[in-house]
Amino acid sequence: MPIAIEMPKLSDTMTEGTLVRWIKKVGDSVAVGDVLAEVETDKATMEMEAFDEGVLAEIYVQDGNKVEVGQRLALLADKGEKVDADGTNPATEIKTTPEKEEDNPDDASTKASETKSALQKKEDTPDIVRTKESAAGETPAAAQTAKNSQIAPIESKAGDRIKASPLAKKMAAELGVDLGRLQGSGPGGRIVREDVVAAGKSISSKQAVTPKSPTIVPAPEDKRIPISGMRKTIAARLLESKTTIPHFYLQAEIDAEPLTSLRQTVNAAAESAGLGKLTVNDFILKATAVAASRIPLVNAAFSGDSIIQFANVQLACAVAVDEGLVTPVIREAQRKTIVQISAEIKDLASRARSKKLKPEEYQGGTITVSNLGGYGVEQFYAIINPPQAVIVSVGTIVKKPVINAAGQLAPGQRIILGVSCDHRVVDGAVGAQFLGELKRFLENPTLLLI
Repeated sequence: MPIAIEMPKLSDTMTEGTLVRWIKKVGDSVAVGDVLAEVETDKATMEMEAFDEGVLAEIYVQDGNKVEVGQRLALLADKGEKVDADGTNPATEIKTTPEKEEDNPDDASTKASETKSALQKKEDTPDIVRTKESAAGETPAAAQTAKNSQIAPIESKAGDRIKASPLAKKMAAELGVDLGRLQGSGPGGRIVREDVVAAGKSISSKQAVTPKSPTIVPAPEDKRIPISGMRKTIAARLLESKTTIPHFYLQAEIDAEPLTSLRQTVNAAAESAGLGKLTVNDFILKATAVAASRIPLVNAAFSGDSIIQFANVQLACAVAVDEGLVTPVIREAQRKTIVQISAEIKDLASRARSKKLKPEEYQGGTITVSNLGGYGVEQFYAIINPPQAVIVSVGTIVKKPVINAAGQLAPGQRIILGVSCDHRVVDGAVGAQFLGELKRFLENPTLLLI
């Protein structure tokens, strides 16, 4: 019996997915565990595996189409099994364009006959081009002459006789001067050469000051960008966060000198031993995990008539990708060493950027860290990632003059940490205690190595 293959729900927030491409084709044999297609969810691109064996009999959704969760994609049949062509077994096909209705043969014949008759009529009818000049009785040659003239002639009054010397007439024709508009300075008002020269200079002067038409540069056109599934999810969840969660914000300036100094020492030893280097963000992630375990009220979520306080710190870390933002999760981060956290977040971030994360690797976080220090941002406040109650925002290390322990002005390094809290779960004092623990661990980073 044929088995329908449907769009699976690959994450809690997924309502639709994009079928990126089929790996198997119609007629291919399929075994359990074979990859059938690649599907893009609101968070990542994942491989869709087969749970049954057989032959791929039909494909109803082509590459690149969006499909709702539960919609049928294809049909898997036993080898040699025939699939009914009347639509009894196959799923309803998702159509991206409406089918064209088949024309009635008689109607098609009639339309073809009418079209042929219309074309014949058009061919038999000569084209008539009627210009204003020809309608007025002007000859084609005269019309062309008027068209090519640089200055439109002004007609003299009917019956007027223009008195001008032959040389003046010749020059007037060359310069485009209308003799009928000149007052002659010769004997009896006769137009002479000097009159035409003066009129020609006047025309040249007017033409010289005539401004050229400005060059029109086309304005850049706006671009409409389709919203991806990931962007839709980000928009919906963050709108929900800002409109339903009462945020409040805290910040503290951290002395980063001990942290950067210890990091250099540790990395020098790691390099000589062939181990991976630690980043500033690794220390911040470890400090967040330890501080959240010590102040458990921040590792919680609001749930209607109760507050859920989580037993483990499922530490999410915001990672920027081309389509938006993904928050892979380090499980039970409070139990892991800084070296383990460093290796795990590097792997998760790499696979997040290549869309290879599994749903369980980016779901279920209980607290989040968002670090924009790599972009030169000094301080900011992040939006809480629901249903979590706290998100930590990290700025860049800033070198600045500071007052040291001896009361002297000296060069220093500072990081500004921000904490956004859900006031339904976390009060100001609790948020301050958590931020104080973060500051204590980061200014005494050797505690994070114990």
